Amino acid sequence: MPPARPLICHPATPCTVAPALTVTLEPLADHWRLRYELTGDITRLRLPQPNPYATFTDGLWRHSCFELFVGSAGDAAYREFNFSPSGDWAVYAFSADRVRAEVAPTLPAPRIACERQPHALTLQAWVPVAALLRHGGADHMIGLTAVIEASDGSLSYWALHHPAPQPDFHHRGGWTARLPAFR
Repeated sequence: MPPARPLICHPATPCTVAPALTVTLEPLADHWRLRYELTGDITRLRLPQPNPYATFTDGLWRHSCFELFVGSAGDAAYREFNFSPSGDWAVYAFSADRVRAEVAPTLPAPRIACERQPHALTLQAWVPVAALLRHGGADHMIGLTAVIEASDGSLSYWALHHPAPQPDFHHRGGWTARLPAFR
């Protein structure tokens, strides 16, 4: 398994209840496996309850959720994936920065598993390769991010890198992970 990458809390949105968040991204033959590990006083976070009928849900980023952005250099199109601790998910296709594709393709759903303990939360997501963009030889630019909601309703924004004064997960300057393109 590849090494875990630390996510950094944006300084404009400090979080005192979750001192560490890491993510591991493992590309496999038919899917990408992501493992987000949040450590801290989980009891002081506002987390959605597990949904036995997990489904596509818009607006997950307004509360605690884990995210994946995938694009490539030279192509304005990209995908955004949201994974909720409830098991709910969202997948968005964009044709340009924050512009949803006019004809959104039907994308296969990710599979999500979440384990909660008093001082740790682990969320795993399996993203089918069919849901990812295929680029003609260009490496994938990847943004690994999270929104964490404290019990008081405050939000903190976590990413591999924050290139702007305010949190902006759509900013490609924060998509610092790279994976080879599909062949």
